Amino acid sequence: MTTPTPAPDRAVEPLLDWTAAAQLAGRLARPGLTAPRAELADLVDGLRSAAGTAVEHVLTTTRMTPGAGRAPEDLGDVHVVDRATWARANLTSMRTMTEPVARSLAPEAVTTSSAARLAGAAEVGALLALLSGRVLGQFDPYGTACGRLLLVAPNILTTERALDLRPRDFRLWVCLHEQTHALQFAAAPWLADHLGARVGDLLQDVATGSVRMVKAPLRDKLAVAGRTVLRAVRGELVTPLDELLSAAQRQELAEITAVMALLEGHADVMMDAVGRRVVPTVRTIRARFEKRRSGEGAPTLDAVLRRVLGMEAKLAQYRDGAAFVRGVEGRVGRDGLNAVWSSPEHLPSSREIHDPRAWVRRVHG
Repeated sequence: MTTPTPAPDRAVEPLLDWTAAAQLAGRLARPGLTAPRAELADLVDGLRSAAGTAVEHVLTTTRMTPGAGRAPEDLGDVHVVDRATWARANLTSMRTMTEPVARSLAPEAVTTSSAARLAGAAEVGALLALLSGRVLGQFDPYGTACGRLLLVAPNILTTERALDLRPRDFRLWVCLHEQTHALQFAAAPWLADHLGARVGDLLQDVATGSVRMVKAPLRDKLAVAGRTVLRAVRGELVTPLDELLSAAQRQELAEITAVMALLEGHADVMMDAVGRRVVPTVRTIRARFEKRRSGEGAPTLDAVLRRVLGMEAKLAQYRDGAAFVRGVEGRVGRDGLNAVWSSPEHLPSSREIHDPRAWVRRVHG
């Protein structure tokens, strides 16, 4: 993405105090379940082993291979982390993606005070600390040259206990999902740059609008905030940014969301497709995990929070993407589905993610 060069006589200010955000996220992230040292060591070793074992099964099940120059077993670095480390790692990725936006906005952005940057740090740090208790694993394609897999040990331990699951099976099941993500980016080396550029362009466009919002009258700001919270409580909110986006921005977000749905749905289908030979209790895991994922039995406050944070939209991504993958496979098989990784033009549009037949007609004729 090409961004304008900031005026030479004005320093580029960060959007927020990233150091303070990292410190706050680390302090606010609760450690999670405690266990004897020997059990924790077994958890870490078990997750590392599961991540390695998952690679072979993912390669076989997906029928995908890494791009040129990548060994089949090299899908990225594996890190078993705690919640605070996960939060700080995501702050690093956020900073990398937002710094170009800050540079492009420098000529027109309003001056940001230290207090405002600290307030932004508090908001982002608190949000990541909250999310750190909900994430089992994450493949970050931007963390290293080949990407990095983050497995959040306390959350995996908490979930397998809460759902009364067989630890070995559940840990492998989680790693199958995340290593499928790793293979997606390895098999389509263009994907990380393509997705990053689209997200970056949207962030820049939204940030420009946010500058205008900063300068808007207080009543306009309150109106936007009020409508956003109201729609979240009613369950109508598509994303936390919904009220701040123009029609064109919402469409671009929908296109990006379609790609994310493909990634999540594909990983969800493949992690189950390995079957009971590899994960004997896979059906039990899926049934119990879906109840947890949908928030069944959760307090009302938690349900509202999920909507405000956009977690309901994330859940829709899994379901829409999985339906797309199964719909395409039902018509052209797994090899036909894998055409989706061949070029940016073969990614599903926001319309096609809900209509697999349309994608098949466009790509396969």
